[in-house]
Amino acid sequence: MTETWIILGATSAMARAFARALAAEGAGLLLAGRDGEDLAAIAADCALRGARLAEPVAFDARDPTGFAALIDRMAAEEGRLNAAVFVGSMPDQARIDADPALIAGTVTDSFTGPATFLQAFAPLVEARGGGTVVGVCSVAGDRGRIGNYVYGAAKAGFATYLSGLRNRLTRAGGHVVTVKPGFVDTAMTWGLPGMFLVASPEAVAADILKAVRRRRNVIYTPFFWRWIMLIIRHIPEPIFKKMKI
Repeated sequence: MTETWIILGATSAMARAFARALAAEGAGLLLAGRDGEDLAAIAADCALRGARLAEPVAFDARDPTGFAALIDRMAAEEGRLNAAVFVGSMPDQARIDADPALIAGTVTDSFTGPATFLQAFAPLVEARGGGTVVGVCSVAGDRGRIGNYVYGAAKAGFATYLSGLRNRLTRAGGHVVTVKPGFVDTAMTWGLPGMFLVASPEAVAADILKAVRRRRNVIYTPFFWRWIMLIIRHIPEPIFKKMKI
């Protein structure tokens, strides 16, 4: 069956790797983001790799007035329609502590903006009787930590939203995959202290594609983060609040 994906935040390192993997399978791609020049370059690369369609489109999580045009563009494609959300922003927590106004943008980029788009996209999945949504969250959403608790709270909210959306779309033959990456070698993590077990974007993209094909519900990538976060979630609060992790 013909498949078309819209990839939100397509200029991120993980999204680029995921788009390339889909292109090699001949999928149609709408590459959405704010940097038109970068999107055009990614689209050209995906076309060379075998994408049936590789089209850059404008998307800004903070501007929902542009969402309807993207939904209409997706609806014009035949076959199965899918969406992958790689959008997010993670200002340094110290900057947020100094300027709480940054919270609104962080939450919009990482949760409410993508969720608003997916609410409009969901009826397309239901109307076609199938389709996949991939939502990239973060292990940071599993427990609030002093170093990034605003970003973690936004991603925790997005994960809960995806759980409910999965419950909804399953009834129409659709599916939602929640992805929780650990440390990945991307622009968002460059230069951050305390990095360890850093994964490549290509490895994460391969895990996501495998999860899509196997209709997994929630994945941690790399896989060992499931066990790391299991331990972190079960540290008693009196001990945890004294730790610097």
